[in-house]
Amino acid sequence: MGRRLWDKGDALHPRVLAYTVGQDHVLDLELVEEDVWGSLAHSRMLEEVGLLTAADRRAIGAGLLEVLAEHRRGSFRIAPEEEDVHTAVEGRLAERAGEPGRRLHTGRSRNDQVLVDVRLFLRRRLLDLVEAGLGVARALVDLARGHQDVVVPGFTHMRQAMPSSVGLWALGHAEGLEESLDACLDAARAADRCPLGAAAGFGVPLPLDRRRVAALLGFSRVQVNAQAAQSSRGKAEAQALFAATLLAHDLGKLAWDLILATGPEQGWFVLPPDCATGSSIMPQKRNPDVLELTRANAAVVQSHLDRVLLVAGKLPSSYHRDYQLTKEPLLRGLGLARSMAEVMELTVSGLEVDRARAEAAVLPEALATHRAMALVEGGLPFRDAYRQVGAELAAGRLEGGLDLATARAAYRTEGSPGDLRLEDAGARLDALAGAARDARAPLAAALERLEREATA
Repeated sequence: MGRRLWDKGDALHPRVLAYTVGQDHVLDLELVEEDVWGSLAHSRMLEEVGLLTAADRRAIGAGLLEVLAEHRRGSFRIAPEEEDVHTAVEGRLAERAGEPGRRLHTGRSRNDQVLVDVRLFLRRRLLDLVEAGLGVARALVDLARGHQDVVVPGFTHMRQAMPSSVGLWALGHAEGLEESLDACLDAARAADRCPLGAAAGFGVPLPLDRRRVAALLGFSRVQVNAQAAQSSRGKAEAQALFAATLLAHDLGKLAWDLILATGPEQGWFVLPPDCATGSSIMPQKRNPDVLELTRANAAVVQSHLDRVLLVAGKLPSSYHRDYQLTKEPLLRGLGLARSMAEVMELTVSGLEVDRARAEAAVLPEALATHRAMALVEGGLPFRDAYRQVGAELAAGRLEGGLDLATARAAYRTEGSPGDLRLEDAGARLDALAGAARDARAPLAAALERLEREATA
C-alpha cells in the first residue's frame, strides 16, 4: 500500500484522515485511467528532457500498464489511508518498478495531477453525453418522421391554444436537445487545455516541456499561467455541469410532456411496456416512473452545478483544499445526465401514437386563430378579424368550416406543422455527431498511442 504523497512520517489522527479524505478513495476509481495516462505522458517527457533514463521510463511504463490492466479487470482498489488515485497508482507502481517508480513524481504536484485527470475525464465524458443526447434526439426525429401529420392539441398556460402535430412536438424537443448538446461540445472544447506542469501553482525549477506533455495527451493547447491553472479549478467543472443541466432540463421537459400525454386523460401516446412500472396494490396501473424520475433528476443535476459554484466561487486565487469538494458533484452530475438520456431514448423509441385520441382531443375553439388568419387573407384587418372571431366564439359558433386537415395544411411558415424541415433536423444532428467524432478522434488516438508505446 502506497504512503500518502505528502507523508513526512508524522502520525495523522484517524478522525482527521477520515474527514479530509471524504469519499475520494471511492470517487477516484473513476479517474484511474486518466491518472495512468497522465503519468505515462509525464514520464516520457521527463526522459526526453533528461530527467529520467530510458530504462527507468520503460520500467515505469510497464508498471503503469499493469495498474491499468488491474483497474480494467475491476480489482484495483484505493484504501482510505492512500487518500486518492495519485497515491494509489504511485504506490502500486513503486511496488512493481521499485526505484524508477519513486522518480515518477518529479516535477509534479497532486494539484496539477488532479487538474489533468479532471480535464481528460471531462473531455471524454462530455462527448459520451453528446452521444447519449443524440440518441434521444434521433429517436424524436424518427417519431416525427413516422407521425408528422398526426394532429394533437397545442398548449400555452396548460390550456389549448392552436392545433399542433406529433411532428412539430417531437422536432421541438429534438431541436432543444440539439442546442444543449452544442453547449456540451463547447464545454469539452473549454477543457481542452493541459494544466500539467503548473505543479502547485508556481511551476517548478526544472526544464519541463509542457507543450510536449499536452501533445502526448491529445490536448490542443497548454493552460499557460501556473497560477491561473490552479485558480481555474471549478470553472471547467461548472461549465460542464451547466451544459449537463441544460440537457437535463430538456429531458425533464420532455418527460413532463409524456407524463401528461400518456395518461388516461389524454392518451395520445402509449408508453412501451418495458418502460412502465406497476403498483403493488392496484393491478391496472402502468406508472411512468422513468419519466417522473427524469423530471426530478433534472433538479438533481442542477444541484450538482450549484455545489460546484458555491464551493469554487468564493475562493481567492491559487489552490485551496475546498476544491476537493467539486469532484463528487462533477462525477455524479455527468453520470446522472447520461443515464437520463439513455432511458429517455429507450422510452421515446418505444412510444406508440394513438391518432384517433390525439385528433379527437383538439377542441373546436383551438381553430380560432386559423379562422382569424383566413379573414385576414380575405382582406380584413387583423384587429377586426380578431374581434369578429371573438364574437363568433361568444355566440357559441366558429364560422369557416375548418377541420383538422385544412388547419394543418394552412400552416406554411418554416418550422410550423406544415413545414417541419425534417431533413434539416436530421442533417444538423449528423453535423453534431461529426463534430463529436472530430473532437474525440485526436484524444483517443493520443491515449491509445501512450499505452502502445509505454515500454517502447
